[in-house]
Amino acid sequence: MPPRRKLSDLDRGRAIGWLQDSVAARQVAQRLAVAPSVIIRLKQRFHATGRVQERQRSDRPRVTTQREDLFIQRQAMQQRMATANNIRQRLQATTNTVVSGQTIRNRLHNFDLRARRPVLGTTLTAHRAARRAWCTQHVRWQRQQWAQVLFTDESRFCLEPADGRIRVWRRRGERFAEGAVRERQRFGGGSVIVWGGISTRLRTPLYHVEGNLTGVRYQNEILQPLVVPALQVKRSALVRFFRMTTHLPIALQL
Repeated sequence: MPPRRKLSDLDRGRAIGWLQDSVAARQVAQRLAVAPSVIIRLKQRFHATGRVQERQRSDRPRVTTQREDLFIQRQAMQQRMATANNIRQRLQATTNTVVSGQTIRNRLHNFDLRARRPVLGTTLTAHRAARRAWCTQHVRWQRQQWAQVLFTDESRFCLEPADGRIRVWRRRGERFAEGAVRERQRFGGGSVIVWGGISTRLRTPLYHVEGNLTGVRYQNEILQPLVVPALQVKRSALVRFFRMTTHLPIALQL
């Protein structure tokens, strides 16, 4: 059943005027597009009170007090993952007040707290904690200080993209037709690792890393032949070298 249309104060006054002009209640209801019972109740209310406005309705009495509302908010803020039923059980155990889970949600909505899916974050391991500590230590560095730093890193590039969303146009029965089959190399067709370094004043040559890059190879093949000469050329500007590893940045002081 569609909701009943509520008459405005202007429509109520017009309806009373038509009724006083001897217009039938059914005709008045048709003019205002409402049910005849609405006009009949309006006529009875006007004769009883002399007013066309509806009486003030009292709201449903609240089950919880203001102090209990603050308790609900505090429980949600202290344990963000707690459900409405968990908070309801704690409220009942603490204050002996029995409410429903929807009442808990309504109280939290009053405090502008709504249940949302949490953002998925990466677990903060010891390595990530060390990186964050390093970033916190250098967060207030000025541009002149960062100009004295050389950043380097290695990047792996796959020779064949592994995008599974590639589509092909074909008719029914042409699944294995020539031109509709996409060849794929196992394990992505191999990859290439490239090393490089940049700063505000220079950049190192790209170095193709073959095989596993150990600490000894990194020192003999990259640090000595590539990094040290570059820093010596810009010795007046570059005095530190940072390499981001899985642990902490490694500093090379000239």
